[in-house]
Amino acid sequence: MLNHTIENPTREWLDQIANRELVRTENFIGGKWQVSSSGKSFDITDPSTNAFLIQVTDSNADDARAAVDAASAAFPAWRATSARERAKLLKKWRSLLESNLEDLAMLMVREMGKPIVEARGEVAYGASYIEWFAEEAVRAAGDLAPLIIPGNRQMAVKEPVGVIAAISPWNFPLAMIARKIAPALAAGCTVVAKPAEDTPLTALALVKLIEEAGFPPGVVNIISTSRDNVADAVDVWLKDSRVRKITFTGSTAVGKHLARESANTLKKLTLELGGNAPFIVFEDADVDAAVEGLMKAKFRNGGQTCISPNRVYVHNDVYDEFAEKITARVESLRVGPAVDETTNIGPMINLRAIEKIHRHVSDALRNGATLLTGGDRLQNDVADGPNYFQPTVLGNGSPAMTLSCEETFGPIIALFRFDSEKEVIEAANDTPFGLAAYFYSSDVKRIWRVGAALESGVVGVNQGAVASEVMPFGGIKESGYGREGSRFGLDEYMHIKYLCQGELA
Repeated sequence: MLNHTIENPTREWLDQIANRELVRTENFIGGKWQVSSSGKSFDITDPSTNAFLIQVTDSNADDARAAVDAASAAFPAWRATSARERAKLLKKWRSLLESNLEDLAMLMVREMGKPIVEARGEVAYGASYIEWFAEEAVRAAGDLAPLIIPGNRQMAVKEPVGVIAAISPWNFPLAMIARKIAPALAAGCTVVAKPAEDTPLTALALVKLIEEAGFPPGVVNIISTSRDNVADAVDVWLKDSRVRKITFTGSTAVGKHLARESANTLKKLTLELGGNAPFIVFEDADVDAAVEGLMKAKFRNGGQTCISPNRVYVHNDVYDEFAEKITARVESLRVGPAVDETTNIGPMINLRAIEKIHRHVSDALRNGATLLTGGDRLQNDVADGPNYFQPTVLGNGSPAMTLSCEETFGPIIALFRFDSEKEVIEAANDTPFGLAAYFYSSDVKRIWRVGAALESGVVGVNQGAVASEVMPFGGIKESGYGREGSRFGLDEYMHIKYLCQGELA
């Protein structure tokens, strides 16, 4: 059994996990932990050092199909479970997250490289979505029309769509899958899930807590796959008509593939895809507040977030002041191992990420950017491995730079100058993406004007930290469609049925 690897005394990192039951390496299908049908496994490594952590089971199409079988069989009873009972189980799950906060955070630290302080915050963030949707479960009311035709009553009722396939990313290995599973369960859907191949341990631990909370067998099922097998496994879900919805967070290219391949069965889709977020600092902005807002928005998770500002537009009147202050703040960041309580930025997820960041910086410098700080890999006594990159500020950005049109996903700030509101709005919107945008201004009229003009699903106004379970999160254009969080997020997992009853008079 793969779990025997947990007993290997050379894996000292496991000593940091108090509840060893959370370290799962198998699939969870139909209420049972089981290895893949092939018996194969793949390695999980620590991005800080590239050291081997553990092996998890490597699923294939047969395992994906078995997960759907279990979810489909469990659906009739789960949809008939009262909303109050579903809410009760969700709240128990949320409570278990909070009581295992340190262990869940440490799993994220080890498999993803998220700094421990941020990892604790992600556990709380994920738990907030579970709590929110537990409360929304009992509020998913339909509508009763006023009496229009004597003897007729017309009603709109909300019903769960069915089996949900949730595919989550590596950069928020707990919060994103919680944000998908919680509303599905609240709505009365059953779930098949697949976490990113780089970070399955956190998601598997989360499902272990679902088991512990007492959800019925088959209501939530999860499989892990290597990069080689992911396409075959997910393809099963795309073709299976029993899977009525796909919820995915990841790249636009993969999102388009999912949309195309699910068309034959007309699945409902929630796609939260790539971004290229602008951050605008107008001449009337509070520069100090804008600097702090950019630090929050940009360097969370080392810049490895879909809503991280990728293009920072600063009005010429305040450009020099802003550039000086943001450079000083960036230079104060502490880069180091994610387990260190004082670390602000840990390692990037892997070598591919480092190579992309380095390529973007080199390209920017070739196209006229000036290097204000950073600009290279971090290789000193602070870094314990090869996947660290210096927090970097580039000045005098231009549209010729690759990073102006391609998401960097790293700790890089590129400053662009502008002179007029019209000019900067055109530049901010000159992208196929529309996930997030930010701007700073003290002019109330401008705030309403620019907020309306920006083509983005999420807009931060004088605020760099925008994510919240109480509001809808999602993009427009090629950043996807559908919303997560808020009462609108629950509707994504339900369809509306119209009932008309006559002969009542």
